[in-house]
Amino acid sequence: MDADVIVVGAGLAGLVATHELTRQGKRVLVVDQENAANLGGQAFWSFGGIFLVDSPEQRRLGVRDSLDLAWRDWSGSAAFDRLDDEDSWAQRWARAYVEFAAGEKRRYLTDLGIGFLPSVGWAERGDLRADGHGNSVPRFHIAWGTGTGVVGPFVESALRAAETGLVRFRHRHRVDDLVFTHGAVTGIRGVVLAEDDAERGAPSNRDVVGEFEFSAPAVVLATGGIGGNHEVVRRSWPARMGTPPSRMITGVPAYVDGRMLDIAADAGVRLVNRDRMWHYTEGIQNWNPIWPKHAIRILPGPSSLWFDALGRRLPAPYLPGYDTLGTLRYLRTTPEIAAYDHSWFITTQRIIAKEFALSGSEQNPDITNRDRKALVRERVFGKGAPAPVEAFKNHGADFVVADTLDELVAKMNGLTDEPLLSPDGLREQILARDLQVDNAYSKDAQIQGIHNARRYLGDRLMRATAPHRLLDPAAGPLIGVKLHVLTRKTLGGIQTDLDSRALGADGTPIPGLFAAGEAAGFGGGGVHGYNSLEGTFLGGCVFSGRAAGRALAREL
Repeated sequence: MDADVIVVGAGLAGLVATHELTRQGKRVLVVDQENAANLGGQAFWSFGGIFLVDSPEQRRLGVRDSLDLAWRDWSGSAAFDRLDDEDSWAQRWARAYVEFAAGEKRRYLTDLGIGFLPSVGWAERGDLRADGHGNSVPRFHIAWGTGTGVVGPFVESALRAAETGLVRFRHRHRVDDLVFTHGAVTGIRGVVLAEDDAERGAPSNRDVVGEFEFSAPAVVLATGGIGGNHEVVRRSWPARMGTPPSRMITGVPAYVDGRMLDIAADAGVRLVNRDRMWHYTEGIQNWNPIWPKHAIRILPGPSSLWFDALGRRLPAPYLPGYDTLGTLRYLRTTPEIAAYDHSWFITTQRIIAKEFALSGSEQNPDITNRDRKALVRERVFGKGAPAPVEAFKNHGADFVVADTLDELVAKMNGLTDEPLLSPDGLREQILARDLQVDNAYSKDAQIQGIHNARRYLGDRLMRATAPHRLLDPAAGPLIGVKLHVLTRKTLGGIQTDLDSRALGADGTPIPGLFAAGEAAGFGGGGVHGYNSLEGTFLGGCVFSGRAAGRALAREL
């Protein structure tokens, strides 16, 4: 045997499993198709959001949260409707995860040195129904160091274990098959790829220079999802979401290719909920990309106006920051606009200065570098937009800036194959909206949402600007942002029990095989159901990797 456990995938879930195993003295072989520079996987690039319930950070901001409220929000968002089959384990994982988020999760992370910003974000505000999708309260805790800060302790743990001989890495090894002996998984086989010194996240070669086979009593699959493989995204795209866009941009590195999911399925592993996925509608092309079609998501505050490709304001609840998949479904199933792959924000300099955040550790240097002074200077007291946002405004292909609406619309029409927007049509909608901001109450759902957001101290300080007229020159210049569908997460995957044991076609555990992270739908083959409450992807990797590592440490 080459190790006690083989972990396939050197991302967050695989490293968490490795951490739990080596703490108990188990020998782990970590196998990954990329080079050592990519240790930590795509989690390294994330904004670092963590879903916590009834945390000290929430309580200090006056947020009243509870396990009961969080579970109601999760259940309303997940909308599990396959409880006799594909959701049978997913719902149990969901309940266990929410209990983890309301209990041990924060301590588990802080004991590893992971801290959180004092302000808690309010992501996925929902579909405006008390029993529907969305977070009733802010729960998006941003880790100091962003995704790098979450990944870092687990990377360091693995490297320390490597120094003592408990961990061995086999980078540039691509797994093509699971090895079975008498019905149990006893190893992996595949090919060795040529050395490649590409920087983290950049594409690497797929030149085969050899073959390998490794054996162990157990294998953990932590190989991620499908977001970097548009062919698989299109193949799995559900009919309820209309047709996939003819052009999408990519929010994850190219190696997030989903290939191990098909390999596992061909080996008899049960994959469920493959029609559930999570893609953003606020994607923008990266003016300084790291990987092909590398895109960034705008994390918007509540104030920008959102228009479809024909210049019609999106109806509630399809407002900035509210209902990600609901908005995607609306854009892809409304007959008049389904042929178009884009939508628009129209906003002001005053709004982007306070409300625009960008996904990605590299887009948030103040938080990634744990620079508290820079954070306060730029995001709390700063008069302009954060430097990365200004860089996109100045260099991004999807941004146009103008002093007048007529000039802005002309520039917006210049970004499409044909001029679809009418300045008069947009002006009437914006004027109607602008008349709603003169009072502390309104019949406009978006204005109501802004007032609601500003009752929360965290939003008032950092994420929601005071209501103002978009056409007020003092708030300008005006800014138009062309938005694309950005591929991101897989919500389905390998079905697992609560110990992360992978299940076979008959629903029983396959001896020796475990799965964690996005490959397992973050637990059970789809812990999120149909929707995410955000801040749950990194946490799902931690929770499922932890479950796999602890279960194996007990068994071996």
